[in-house]
Amino acid sequence: MMRLLSLLPIFYLFITLPLSLNSFHIGGPTTFFLVWLGNFKLILFAFDYGPLYPLPPTLLHFISVACLPLKIKQDSPQSINKPQNAKCNKNPSPDSETRPNPTAGSVTKVPKSILLVIKTVLLAMIIRAYEHRPNLHPCVIFALYCCHIYLGVEIVLALVVAPARAILGLELEPQFNEPYLATSLQDFWGRRWNLVVSSILRPTVYIPVRRIFTNVVGSRWAALPAVVAAFVVSGLMHEVIYYYLTRVPPTWEVTWFFVLHGICVAIEIAVKTRFTGRWQLHRAVSGPLTLGFVAATGAWLFFPQILRNRVDEKIINEYPILVDFVKVHLSFQKL
Repeated sequence: MMRLLSLLPIFYLFITLPLSLNSFHIGGPTTFFLVWLGNFKLILFAFDYGPLYPLPPTLLHFISVACLPLKIKQDSPQSINKPQNAKCNKNPSPDSETRPNPTAGSVTKVPKSILLVIKTVLLAMIIRAYEHRPNLHPCVIFALYCCHIYLGVEIVLALVVAPARAILGLELEPQFNEPYLATSLQDFWGRRWNLVVSSILRPTVYIPVRRIFTNVVGSRWAALPAVVAAFVVSGLMHEVIYYYLTRVPPTWEVTWFFVLHGICVAIEIAVKTRFTGRWQLHRAVSGPLTLGFVAATGAWLFFPQILRNRVDEKIINEYPILVDFVKVHLSFQKL
């Protein structure tokens, strides 16, 4: 508790700093990194849990892990809290992704850098398509927004993590794992979408709630209320982020979005537990159903606060400013 009290000035700094940032592309990530991830990591650290415990070897490592969305590989030979032993690392390189090769019958490693370039080009094409919004159908615009959120968040996290990997020499877990390939809600939220958040919610919410409910309903079903609790906390933290972006009181739609998904994931886990091995939907069916459900509920509950407060217009209007800023500095460097 004394360590937690000693961190109160840092909590105050993390909470108030993003309030002075008006740009979405600066204020949004800063709010996510500090108000949510940073504070949760420090709370865990106060009680000897989380990515900051045991203590990283240097102050630079500590600050980087505390303030940035870093998830260090636990079995990595470059892990800051593990002895270096290259033979113990049986995982593929974090800079490549294993894909099946149908012609050779083996696997092919697609460099993450190439995938990132492709996704960056796709994001640029989406931004350019916004110039024709008056002529586009609302469903097309909504599809562009969905793709924009995924590509934008993944690219921003990748750009933030890259310097940390290069400077600190850390081998890091990927933040995303191709969520468009998800075959279930549990797969989407637990194994593919924003894995940094999952790694923080697990020790702060999921594990404590599951431990409590194990004494009430038994170990077999204790995961269900723990999953719902993790989604509720995620929804509340998204409300906080929305407040920093809009500066208007919450309307709780995004919280209900995550509550709904938490309940659906809990039902999915219960069904899988009850009917294990009896029947299973083919991924050609379960994949589109999963993405369709995420998109439909997102249009109903996730996006209204963003659209109502014209955050989407603010985001789009900032891109020409960013492009002009880059052009000016490139011209200055040439001179």
